[in-house]
Amino acid sequence: MPLIQNRDIVIIGLQQWYTGIGSNCKNIALEFARHNRVLYVNSPLDRNTIRMQKDDPYVQYHLNALSGKEKAIVPLGPNLWNFYPSAILESINWIPFTSVFSRLNRINNRRFATSIAAAIREMGFKDVILFNDNDIFRGYYMKEMLQPASYVYYSRDYLLGVDYWRKHGQQLEPRHIAKADAAVANSLYLADMLRQYNPNSFYVGQGCDLQLFDPARKHEHPADVPQGKGPVIGYVGALKALRLDIDTLVNIATSRPGWQLVLTGPEDDAFKASPLHQLPNVHFTGKKEVHQLPDYIQSFDVCLNPQVINPVTIGNYPLKIDEYLAMGKPVVATATKTMELFRDHVYLAASPEEYVPLIEKALLENTPALETARIQFASGHTWENSVAAIYEAILTTSGRS
Repeated sequence: MPLIQNRDIVIIGLQQWYTGIGSNCKNIALEFARHNRVLYVNSPLDRNTIRMQKDDPYVQYHLNALSGKEKAIVPLGPNLWNFYPSAILESINWIPFTSVFSRLNRINNRRFATSIAAAIREMGFKDVILFNDNDIFRGYYMKEMLQPASYVYYSRDYLLGVDYWRKHGQQLEPRHIAKADAAVANSLYLADMLRQYNPNSFYVGQGCDLQLFDPARKHEHPADVPQGKGPVIGYVGALKALRLDIDTLVNIATSRPGWQLVLTGPEDDAFKASPLHQLPNVHFTGKKEVHQLPDYIQSFDVCLNPQVINPVTIGNYPLKIDEYLAMGKPVVATATKTMELFRDHVYLAASPEEYVPLIEKALLENTPALETARIQFASGHTWENSVAAIYEAILTTSGRS
């Protein structure tokens, strides 16, 4: 298995370390840190964030770090540190012209790079590998400004499907991808997208926390999941209409009133206003902490991912599928290119109308042997394997270890 060790790695990206939800990049950082020194850089504050979220305790800490009242570099564990950068960026995405945006973005990048460079010196990092978790704009000039030994661009979502990113990203992301030493993606669709702009592009797969999603451990049945009222059909994750098909969920619940549909996760406004709340066999449990999710998945008879197909979702790798399979559960999900990887272990719905019959089939066919096969399949989807693929991409494009 490819391995890079005893190197200094700096990570920039879209998510702060303190983000409450699970994060690919945080898991990658932890795996990097097993054999290397890693500095995980939080996103810099911008004017809008300071104005609108100044009472957030994490923003308060960041502001205190800027004034020297708190530490800017915080140890997280062996070989792993979190950095609160001193740069304050201007909020510029409102600018209509990409040429003007790019000039101001260079100024923002210079501020950010200067702060990172100071942290690199303070840490004594040398010969740095710079890993960018999908940050099109704030990382755009980092390769030129920081001069890393290797620059890796990691794609895990098709950001251009979102208006905010598409406005300037339609021009800038292809150029950004092109200048990376290695471009890596967690889905086949995104890897194909990267290859349009950079021949040094690689599919690196996805990891799953198999220690957390372990069916052999004792899992308490959650009090808000019904028992003895028929099969429990469940979903865990953010409930957002941009990503999930509300009509499919309504059809499942109304077509089979004897099934109990359990939806675990925070709701957006569309879900809050949906007819699902008027159905007696639909149960919203609200947001749960990551460590609680295995309890919910264990309580489901069939797990779902009724994904909407649109530019935002078409390329994503749904981590929840690995989590469901790691628990041995039957899964029904929307068919996509990425989901082809799971075809032998997941029931794939090519249309919303296929969900109900496929759930029935999953309930009927489930056996201990199939559960074991699902668990074995998911066991190969580790962060160790995914990061090994990232290492291979770096080694292939740099010729170094």
